[in-house]
Amino acid sequence: MTSVAEAGGEADGAGDVDERTPPPPSHVDPTVSRGSAAIGGVWGRHAGIRPSTWWTPLRVVLAMTCLTMLLGFAVKAPCANADWTGNKQYTHMCYSDVVPLWGDERLDVGAVPYRDTAVEYPVLTGGFMWLTAELTRGVHALDSKWSEIVIFGVITAALLSVCGLVVTAGTAQAAGRRPYDAAIFALSPLLALHAFTNWDLLAMALTSGALWAWARRKPVLAGALIGLGTAAKLYPILLLVAIGILALRTRRYAPAVWAAVAAVFVWLAVNLPVAMAYYPGWSEFYRFSIKRPAERSTAWAMIRTLTSGSVRSTESPYWVPPGVAVALALIAALLAVVWVGLRAPAKPRLAQLAFLAVLAFVITTKVWSPQYSLWLLPLIALARPRWRITLVWQFAEVAVWFLTLTLLLGQLPGLDSHGIAYGWLMLALVVRDALLLTIAGLVIREVWHPELDVVRAQGADDPGGGYFDGAPDHRPRRAAAPLVEVTAT
Repeated sequence: MTSVAEAGGEADGAGDVDERTPPPPSHVDPTVSRGSAAIGGVWGRHAGIRPSTWWTPLRVVLAMTCLTMLLGFAVKAPCANADWTGNKQYTHMCYSDVVPLWGDERLDVGAVPYRDTAVEYPVLTGGFMWLTAELTRGVHALDSKWSEIVIFGVITAALLSVCGLVVTAGTAQAAGRRPYDAAIFALSPLLALHAFTNWDLLAMALTSGALWAWARRKPVLAGALIGLGTAAKLYPILLLVAIGILALRTRRYAPAVWAAVAAVFVWLAVNLPVAMAYYPGWSEFYRFSIKRPAERSTAWAMIRTLTSGSVRSTESPYWVPPGVAVALALIAALLAVVWVGLRAPAKPRLAQLAFLAVLAFVITTKVWSPQYSLWLLPLIALARPRWRITLVWQFAEVAVWFLTLTLLLGQLPGLDSHGIAYGWLMLALVVRDALLLTIAGLVIREVWHPELDVVRAQGADDPGGGYFDGAPDHRPRRAAAPLVEVTAT
């Protein structure tokens, strides 16, 4: 197998790439190399990015994201008019929360989230929905040819597409001299499937922006973006776990403290005014989260089914697991991440710990909506930019989505013969979870053996680490593993 150092000089025009810049994925990743045959082969001399070339690596991955978003819009388009006769949302795999919530959250009658109606989402997501609804009414007043629900879906898709571009840009910038690693997100089949299933790309954009700001050594900005992200979805706060671990490893506490303080301050600044003015509506998200039953894609639902139900049923038991048990499972998983981060012989990279922390949350949560898996994509692109197993996991997610919709179809009156038993979905879920745990295991192996980490292959420490990049490591009791070249396997 060709090493990273050797691969840069084998293809035509390798001299067009700065020798300090890692070679493109088509040179060193076997999966990308084989896939590139469909568009003419691996990177050559005409693909070199020169200072005078408009097509910078960032613009290339942004263009990739645009194509994926267009595909994602095409996937959801059959359901855009809310005419779901014939159960089109299931048979065409085009279901999106955006369509039913237009009416369910009373956005269609001008209701203001939290003031006029309780919303099951955090404040920033509710505000995003309200803004989109107001834009919808403005556009509809100018041109009533299209129905409001169609306009709402189109504007939502447009705004979320901007968020998707921000995710790509933040991931590419946090990757340092490996901007093409962001293509793992930009060309993701999972992104095409779930970009517009819900509003998760908003929180993802803020999270990727936080990683970008941290990489640029702007801890206050990073913390502010983490606070905003947590006001949209809860998971961005877990970045502080990764930052805290590395602060302990490097004894560089000040940036971590500034980030944490900024995150708390911004979260309070966004939430307190709404909570004080409309407490019942604001608190609905937290009450709903506590009393919500285990969602069918979670380990909680599968365990409950195996212990008290039948896998032949069309649905997992409608069961609310004890809140203490869910909290303890999450704490135990996060403590395992902390142990890995503090006990590893070499200082981990920020992205590696961030991926493990977010995965710990997703694996232990009692609600795993299909689009939640999108959260992991940018983090995987930074933590372990290898394509093969990442693609296999994403296709497993596609199978989970297909089987979930098939199960739901079978629950409709008179259509039980068209659905599947929950046991078939469980089988796909076990495969999906096993693949994610395998990826986590590979990340941990590379934390323990940095010589296997492709990001560190050419002597880099932590491109996205900000103040932790190149910082002395005060932890290990035994010498850190040397950073040496890795093979492409």
